[in-house]
Amino acid sequence: MTAHPDERLLVYEEGTEGRILAFISLHFIPQIALEGDFARISYFAVEDTARNHGIGREMEEYCTQLARERGCHLIEVHCHTRRRKAHDFYFRQGYTESPKYLIKKLK
Repeated sequence: MTAHPDERLLVYEEGTEGRILAFISLHFIPQIALEGDFARISYFAVEDTARNHGIGREMEEYCTQLARERGCHLIEVHCHTRRRKAHDFYFRQGYTESPKYLIKKLK
């Protein structure tokens, strides 16, 4: 993933030992109908003990900056309905809800 030009995997490390407190994966996806790409966050996790310290906000804002630099017109994230605290975070970051997401399980 880290070698692909359309993928970013970012980690937030603490201390000299490099303890990982958070990670986020960002994908840039070309579009057909609109000019430019769009960005998608596929995985984003912050360790429980590191939450509410601005780490998630900092990482999301950095991804937004990367998406803008790439010329993306939007950034999206799929977040299950049961993840209410995650929804609150994304709403604070300026995300809005999109009405429908369909999936087809292959296994």
